[in-house]
Amino acid sequence: MNVFYLPEAEIGLVNLPEEESKHCVRVLRMQSGDKVCVTNGKGLLMDAELYDPNPKRCVLKVSKARQGSDFWPFYLHIAIAPTKNIERIEWFLEKVTEIGVDEITLFSSSHSERKIVRPDRLEKIIVSAVKQSIKSRIPKLNDLLSFNKLVKQEFAGMKYIAWIDDSIQETLVKDYQAGESVLILIGPEGDFSNEEVVLARQNGFKPISLGRSRLRTETAGLVACQTIQLINQLK
Repeated sequence: MNVFYLPEAEIGLVNLPEEESKHCVRVLRMQSGDKVCVTNGKGLLMDAELYDPNPKRCVLKVSKARQGSDFWPFYLHIAIAPTKNIERIEWFLEKVTEIGVDEITLFSSSHSERKIVRPDRLEKIIVSAVKQSIKSRIPKLNDLLSFNKLVKQEFAGMKYIAWIDDSIQETLVKDYQAGESVLILIGPEGDFSNEEVVLARQNGFKPISLGRSRLRTETAGLVACQTIQLINQLK
């Protein structure tokens, strides 16, 4: 089933934007009467069929809306430092969107090798992953923040900082409680500095380990996301 993203979708006739229309007609070669699915990115999936296959402005006939299955009774927020190779963080965004995440914040810290990102490109990757995995909700992607500003923001839930240090005995899989909202900080390639860990602790973050292996930044973020989702599924 081909999925299209249309934030303003509603029952009746709706128009796809030009980029989606071109993909529908010239790439997928869809024809009048073909069945499709529409996501509004806000919690609804809609059944539709192609009414007018115009490559500049496709018209869909939306017949039925239903709530998506990507809802859960907790809030999952992952904050991660962008990697020097931006393709790795793009991969992370794609995969956590497929698995299920509510909010993503990119931040710069003292060991960060990348201080600039293109949010427009990252948003497109997230939307593509939403469509591929037939999600009804688009995760919130925040602008790049400094580490200091990030840790001082309010968050109603459990707060963790994933830190690679021999002194850390607690693991995410054992400490996290199913059903709890959670914010997890994932550091850059050079990890967090000792001063950043101290500041995080002062603001209510608990240092935890993600396991015995030393993980790349993007892998650590993916493991954190999957761990939270699995714990809640096994509840």
